[in-house]
Amino acid sequence: MPSGPGQTHDVRNQPPPLEGYDVYGADAVLREAVAREGGTDHEDALHALGHLAGSAEAVAWGADADRHSPELRTHDRFGNRIDEVAFHPAYHRLLEVAVTSGLAAAPWNAGSHVARAAGFVVWSQVDAGVGCPASMTYASVPVLRERPDLAAAWVPAVTARVYDPGLRPVAAKAGALVGMAMTEKQGGSDVRANTTTAIPDGDGYRLTGHKWFCSAPMSDAFLVLAQAPGGLTCFLLPRVLPDGERNAIRLQRLKDKLGNRSNASAEIELDAAHAERVGDEGRGVATIARMVALTRLDCVLGTAALLRQGTAQAIHHARHRTAFGRLLADQPLMRNVLADLALESEAATTLGLRLAGGIERGETELVRIGTALGKYLVCKRGPGVLAEALECLGGNGYVEESILPRLYREAPVNSVWEGSGNVNALDVLRALQRSPGTAESLLAEIALARGGDARLDAFAARLTADVRAALTASPDDAAFGARGLAARAALALQASLLVRHAPAAVAGAFCASRLTPEPGAAATLGTLPTGVDAAAIVARHAPDAVAVAA
Repeated sequence: MPSGPGQTHDVRNQPPPLEGYDVYGADAVLREAVAREGGTDHEDALHALGHLAGSAEAVAWGADADRHSPELRTHDRFGNRIDEVAFHPAYHRLLEVAVTSGLAAAPWNAGSHVARAAGFVVWSQVDAGVGCPASMTYASVPVLRERPDLAAAWVPAVTARVYDPGLRPVAAKAGALVGMAMTEKQGGSDVRANTTTAIPDGDGYRLTGHKWFCSAPMSDAFLVLAQAPGGLTCFLLPRVLPDGERNAIRLQRLKDKLGNRSNASAEIELDAAHAERVGDEGRGVATIARMVALTRLDCVLGTAALLRQGTAQAIHHARHRTAFGRLLADQPLMRNVLADLALESEAATTLGLRLAGGIERGETELVRIGTALGKYLVCKRGPGVLAEALECLGGNGYVEESILPRLYREAPVNSVWEGSGNVNALDVLRALQRSPGTAESLLAEIALARGGDARLDAFAARLTADVRAALTASPDDAAFGARGLAARAALALQASLLVRHAPAAVAGAFCASRLTPEPGAAATLGTLPTGVDAAAIVARHAPDAVAVAA
């Protein structure tokens, strides 16, 4: 359009918004993984969720929920203590979709863990904040089932596909959410240093103390750790008691967080709050560990969602933006960067869905070690990968409206939450040392790709020697090298999955760039070696351009 009076410029060479498409249908890697892991019966529901996730309406929900942070309301207008958190309507809509789509605890009742994982990847691309309550609710069920009477009272509401906000006794709710509160000021990840006390009181206990992080504080109950007479113990702490009285849980303040801003995280004080024991006294860590393992898997899936959306946004921008006489996507160095982003995205998604399939099939040892490995490497690499995706948009990527800043701020939480890098690397080491079957399970899974790529074969052989050495090293030496071992094992596992299941261009590029040391190759993305079919990799990961409004 030519310029005229009062018109200072035309808007040209700007990409259209990435909206109006099927987030699931446009993701070939995710669709293939669902089919491979046994979730095809749920394809229609996943496509429906994908269309909603890609709609302009849902994109706006995500932006609004992030922009309008939760508000703490300790008292009502009359001065009565209420200890509530008020959320923007967009957050309620996002969480309602998550629950009704089965992304919380529905698979434990009647559903598919694989389809749930795929849906989690799809919907977390709209807003990651709702993933926290959905994840904790999902992970709570195996722990609740440790005690049949509690399971009978809670699991039907927890597994229901009904979003029923508001604080009421669980018997009066059609659906319920469960949160978690483990860490304290003085201990952090060292939960054995917790000081919250649990005093037996009739059929239950009275808990007094504090929790430094209580995510999703408007949940209907929380799994918490406290010091009972027999040692650190796991408890179910309801927000509202059966008689309708609110439990003595005081919300002191909300955390002002880097990311995950749509979801509230609170500091709480417990003033002789009523709780029910779950598991034996003194077995608190072992009891709640089943919940932690599942929420760690959701950290991997949540990061896979961020990587996918960041990669899709970068490719979409590059396919519509011209610079120096041709599209960015046709420039060789940009193709290198985009392809490298795509490799990270595909490796994360493939690993996350493989582990979800392992839950479906009861592959306990592989899921445990694979989850710890994925939590370490995938989540650790998330912020750097998202920074590269943001940079693909140049200055536009640094502006909130591009979505990339929100993805970038979100990425670190998945590495920090449920144990930071050191905690997970040491958990890998602990799993290998305590259970010989765990090492064999991991190495056997990697060996399924033997003969598919010589670089992987050589890398796997070195990894096998590294694992054996770690099992015989002194405790301090083994711990000192735990990060390196975890990273190599995770890369080998990802490479094995890609060699078996991804196109040759993807698998070959991953092995060439991740398993073969080159000066500077590990430092930044966009350093794929010559000969990689970057164009094919980028095309595989491009969002459905036909459906995007031009």
